[in-house]
Amino acid sequence: MTRIAVIADDYTGGTDAAAALRRSGLRVVMLFGAPNPDSTLQECDAVVVGIKFRSANPADACACVEQTVGWLRGHGITRYYYKYCSTFDSTPQGNIGPVLDTLGTLTSARYTIVCPATPLHQRTTYLGYLFVGDRLLSESPLRNHPLTPMTDANLVRWLSMQTESTVGSLPLNAVRAGNEAAMDHVKSLVEQGVRHIVADATVEADLDTIAVGHDDGLLSGGAGLIEALGRTMAAARPPERQTNGDFGAPAASGGTLVLAGSCSEATLEQVRRAQLTMPALRLDPGETSDSDALIATAVAWDEAQDQSRPRLIYTSADAEQRRRGALAMGADTPQILEKVLARVAASAVERGARRIVVAGGETSGAVVTELGVQQVLVGEEAAPGVPWCTTVCGDPITLLLKSGNFGGADFLVETASS
Repeated sequence: MTRIAVIADDYTGGTDAAAALRRSGLRVVMLFGAPNPDSTLQECDAVVVGIKFRSANPADACACVEQTVGWLRGHGITRYYYKYCSTFDSTPQGNIGPVLDTLGTLTSARYTIVCPATPLHQRTTYLGYLFVGDRLLSESPLRNHPLTPMTDANLVRWLSMQTESTVGSLPLNAVRAGNEAAMDHVKSLVEQGVRHIVADATVEADLDTIAVGHDDGLLSGGAGLIEALGRTMAAARPPERQTNGDFGAPAASGGTLVLAGSCSEATLEQVRRAQLTMPALRLDPGETSDSDALIATAVAWDEAQDQSRPRLIYTSADAEQRRRGALAMGADTPQILEKVLARVAASAVERGARRIVVAGGETSGAVVTELGVQQVLVGEEAAPGVPWCTTVCGDPITLLLKSGNFGGADFLVETASS
């Protein structure tokens, strides 16, 4: 019986949560997009539903969540977790607050715990402030994010702009005093009318403390807290279910098609390293602004490659290259290029490709949608937060969907040849 459902606000965020749960020892299934009413659910301990609503308006995001909870309830699931980015990617008009309100109402939760801290990725919270490494979020590169610029690291203040509910704080000294003290503090806040509680956490042990209890509350946050919750769930399983075995194991062989659309510094370096070890093609809208022509070029190039070997097709670009591309293709260049790479992926699959690595959250979403993938088994991680996934219908396809900033410099090289 599935014991918990995680609703994530984008696809790679969902795979991050799924990896955390599997790392805890659970058997995990992931769904892409709001489930169809007639969709079935594979047997598992936990299900993660990734829905692309991070940048959606609050009304649309809440509608997606309501539909998803309705489907999950139909499969007997009563426990939920809301997963958003560990850097709380949102705006003062964003949807995290409204979704928390909606989920709280749907689950009859008296309060919600808000804890994006994920020490594994150097995301921590202290005094209600979110840090990236040793810098306040508002002083990190996320301050200049094109969609969700984070100009205030105070999550109590930021979240209060998104909801009419009262927002409070669970300070680190209460967390470090142990679960009983932390729960007493939460109870006191709830009695004062606080609905959403931002929890401090700087190390994994803090998350272990925060994860326990909350029978009448809703947990939300990054992959760090969901992994801590997963550890408590795995420890409570019957002895015969203490391992997840080869659940969702990646394909053992076959050439890997690598598609990179992220323009993060991490992915740009990964692309530079990959070009040194495998055939690579950059699709440049500054030179060819017609999307159909770009697709034809990429498909023809890929067909000419040794299909048993790794190869790379990418649109990742630095700031100047992006500027030139936008001048030629227009303001929607990023969305157009995502669809281009998605069509290239579909063509490769039609020709027999069964192992695809995708770098970039939006690109991953476009590829999964184009391939019509609805449900996957979650396997081992290629890097923290990046698990191999295997489709469950038809001839299985192995996917690796990577958020732009995840993975080391040789990530693409290592995963393509593994």
